[in-house]
Amino acid sequence: MKESLTPALYVHIPFCRAKCGYCGFYSEPLVGHDSERLLAALLRELDGYALREAATIYIGGGSPSCLPEGQLESLIEQLNQRFPNSVEFTVEVNPAQMDRPRLEHLRQGGVNRLSIGVQSFNERDLVTLGRPYKPQQILSLVKQARQAGFANISLDLIFAIPGSTLSSWKKSLNEAIRLEVEHISAYALTYESDTPLERLVQKGTVTPVDEETDRAMYETTIEMLAEGGFDHYEISNFARPGFACRHNLMYWGNEPYVGIGPSAGSFYQGRRTTNIADVEKYIEAVEQSRSSFAEVQTPDAEALACETAVLMLRRIAGINREDFKRKTGRDVFTIFANNIEYHRKSGMLEVTDEYIRLTRQALPIADTILCDFAGI
Repeated sequence: MKESLTPALYVHIPFCRAKCGYCGFYSEPLVGHDSERLLAALLRELDGYALREAATIYIGGGSPSCLPEGQLESLIEQLNQRFPNSVEFTVEVNPAQMDRPRLEHLRQGGVNRLSIGVQSFNERDLVTLGRPYKPQQILSLVKQARQAGFANISLDLIFAIPGSTLSSWKKSLNEAIRLEVEHISAYALTYESDTPLERLVQKGTVTPVDEETDRAMYETTIEMLAEGGFDHYEISNFARPGFACRHNLMYWGNEPYVGIGPSAGSFYQGRRTTNIADVEKYIEAVEQSRSSFAEVQTPDAEALACETAVLMLRRIAGINREDFKRKTGRDVFTIFANNIEYHRKSGMLEVTDEYIRLTRQALPIADTILCDFAGI
């Protein structure tokens, strides 16, 4: 597989020990840990890769904006000094943890894309998710971000939250569209294992949104965002023309990326690696010049072809035949011939001589179809 010269860079700021007792989301990172030691370890790990450039930079994970004042800004400065030519520099932020001065520091530090973890514009949903802010704070943050000079803002939304309805979801979408942001990501709520919420569901105390409503919410998302001027470019992602997330497009194109930080994953120089998840053990490994990897895999040609097919099919544009062959050395129409024909006949794939992509009716059940491309 041929790699581009400049990988994407992902910086993972983990959440620790402050888990919301209800839904499983974390409200604060690094409780009980030395965040300065962690940030020093991040940069030391990064320098071990000896990267000359990074095509894109993305600081995410938990919520980087939870870091003590000055530390996030220092990290951004260090990254921008190392990679001043990155075309896209994104930072995830929480509406409860940012203000105008801090936003200005981010923008002045080289960040040109802001990803806001909104989740919902309905107060009841925010309470259910354990989010310590109100819808008005979201509106205020977007306004302050514009004043700080951000021209590329993304909102993360979650649908199918227990107690929500199609009507309440439409309200969230309308609010997001009204803010005239450049990008919206919309995901169905997933139930994390071994959380109080999952146990409440198992006991019947909490009732998940039914499958029919879940699907209606997703279909409504596609329709409303299209009407609002957004291009649907990946299963769960929508952007105004020219504002698709370049960083994530590298993931879905199976391009190389370097991830630094606890539990961060990388795909670089033909290897897939996952870092140690435990914060203290990660820091100690880096400080002692030991490997930070918990897992290392070197995919063979067949595995690379499957990974590339699954990732590319997440994009609305699907798999381009020539691009796939350039990346894997194999012809997608040959190695997946049976699966392609099966799903084409069932109306789930659109197939031409040049590309393969999911049809509109396949999008709500995309994971089921993608599974068939996970092996040859």
